[in-house]
Amino acid sequence: MRVIDTLQETLHKRVLRLMGNRFEISVVSGDEQWAGNLIESAVSEIRRIEQLLTTFNDNSQTNQVNAYAGIKPVKVDEEVFNLIYRSIRISELTQGAFDITYGSIDKRLWNFDKTMTSLPDKETAKRMVRLINYRNIVLDRETSTVFLKEKGMRIGFGGIGKGYAADRARLILEQNGVTGGVVNAAGDLTTWGTQPDGKPWTVGIADPNAKYLPFSYIDISNMAVATSGNYEKYVTIDGKRYSHTIDPKTGLPISGIKSVSIICSSAELADALATPVTVMGIKAGLHLVNQMKNIACIVIDDSNKLYTSNNIKIS
Repeated sequence: MRVIDTLQETLHKRVLRLMGNRFEISVVSGDEQWAGNLIESAVSEIRRIEQLLTTFNDNSQTNQVNAYAGIKPVKVDEEVFNLIYRSIRISELTQGAFDITYGSIDKRLWNFDKTMTSLPDKETAKRMVRLINYRNIVLDRETSTVFLKEKGMRIGFGGIGKGYAADRARLILEQNGVTGGVVNAAGDLTTWGTQPDGKPWTVGIADPNAKYLPFSYIDISNMAVATSGNYEKYVTIDGKRYSHTIDPKTGLPISGIKSVSIICSSAELADALATPVTVMGIKAGLHLVNQMKNIACIVIDDSNKLYTSNNIKIS
């Protein structure tokens, strides 16, 4: 996914690696120094969130929760508590197709590289995903604690964290007077205001067969877009392509869908819905989106057929 702008001289950008991903922050302003200072504030906010959510730091709140799984509740910041609460709500909404307890799955089960020549058998996969169950997250709002019921359970925010960080960065920029911009978190992006020429932001939906070429375009403002696709990480086994996206109920990779793009007001929600719609499949996924207000969806299947929710027009 990419953003197309027309007046480069008044759109100030910074690209850097955050949360293990490529972030691009764009701000519309006639003052380059002012824009640069505010972009730095947004970067600081993203780094703060990364320290809370990362699983690569033993001292992060996420890893503290994981370390005491099956042992005792762990006190976390209200911000982390609320993100976990919202994650559970999305799990309920998607009937478990989204589940932050996916962290307990053994990566050896689905190592998506050239050495993976066959899928694990269904029994092995099922056994290895037994700890994935959002219902075993116990929240206590009075004490602001999180408890994972079973030893070995692990939470992770890979399916929602980038979107949350993008929303937070946008909030920081807006609160400081930025009237237009884009925060792009590795394809999960949020927009507000307009381009320097007053036009909406034009977003290219990535072509699953040509990563750097758009499949289609949409014009948006004050909206977010997130895409989950199998075009960046997948394996082909016996002529069939399998996505790196795992069905948390079976432990097996999904097939049949190349990409799902969600358009709504929040990058966090768009990020969190893109993967479960992929897991649910075209019919069930679009049915879910069509029941929700102010959310749109674009699906491209393995045959490059395009499906959309009822409330979207693309070009």
